[in-house]
Amino acid sequence: MSEMTLNQEQLKEILKTAIVELIRDNHEEISEFLAEIIEDMAMERAIAEGKTTSLISREAIFQLLEPNG
Repeated sequence: MSEMTLNQEQLKEILKTAIVELIRDNHEEISEFLAEIIEDMAMERAIAEGKTTSLISREAIFQLLEPNG
């Protein structure tokens, strides 16, 4: 078996091609994965923000949610 040597540019091009094919072939799964990441980041940010804000009552929240609130 012979050894193959790649320079940095060749390796970079091969990796780019592989990533593009992976995304193209698994578009739906990748989209779902990215959506989950974004949701997790938003939840993390909301939790962090919630730790620094004052608490309000349950009734106040439901008043805001009412159509004429």
